[in-house]
Amino acid sequence: MLALRLLNVVAPAYFLCISLVTFVLQLFLFLPSMREDPTATPLFSPAVLHGALFLFLSANALGNYVLVIQNSPDDLGACQGTMFQRPQCPPPSTHFCRVCSRVTLRHDHHCFFTGNCIGSRNMRNFILFCLYTSLACLYSMVAGVAYISAVLSISFAHPLAFLTLLPTSISQFFSGAVLGSDMFVILMLYLWFAVGLACAGFCCHQLLLILRGQTRYQVRKGMAVRARPWRKNLQEVFGKRWLLGLLVPMFNVGTESSKQQDK
Repeated sequence: MLALRLLNVVAPAYFLCISLVTFVLQLFLFLPSMREDPTATPLFSPAVLHGALFLFLSANALGNYVLVIQNSPDDLGACQGTMFQRPQCPPPSTHFCRVCSRVTLRHDHHCFFTGNCIGSRNMRNFILFCLYTSLACLYSMVAGVAYISAVLSISFAHPLAFLTLLPTSISQFFSGAVLGSDMFVILMLYLWFAVGLACAGFCCHQLLLILRGQTRYQVRKGMAVRARPWRKNLQEVFGKRWLLGLLVPMFNVGTESSKQQDK
């Protein structure tokens, strides 16, 4: 339990450090390296378009990250109370988390990178957090590849060029042919690639469970779920204003869970 509580502190700090390093590299390396196109207007220059897209992706990723933490699942500790309180308890999809020390409604899992449980109230923000984190990492990897290609005059036309970049760069780094800053960017390329693919896979897995009306906790425990149309399952999590929430980080406004909280 002590190791889990320590991981609950280290993992968010690790994510915030990666976010800070990514922002610094984008601001001080990638953006200045983009040369202005003399045929393009200043409003549509590559640097401006790149900065706007990265700002949109990172703002949505960090915004939904904060909302996952702030919009914590309710503590349903009343279910542990008297017999008069127990009939009001939610279905058996609730779960007591030892790390958070509380009972949450429609418990899915405990996310150590947010230091919080994922349940009915913050599931939508968690999925959007995974989606935009994946896009931001993969887009940073593409920008980093373009930077390394220009600085080290490396061509990535061959499919195996990216796979052989790390061992080749390590040997060149110890021989003095590659600078420390360039070597750090190369290491970040593989980190962005790994985090981007992991978040994308996790996001797809969560969406598949939502379409089925299940949670990871229910799948792990082998609990049977009531069959419902997949559209209703999506609306329960994303609500009717799903397009607005896809563009701007916001709470679960219009979802079934938020309506239940207002009653």
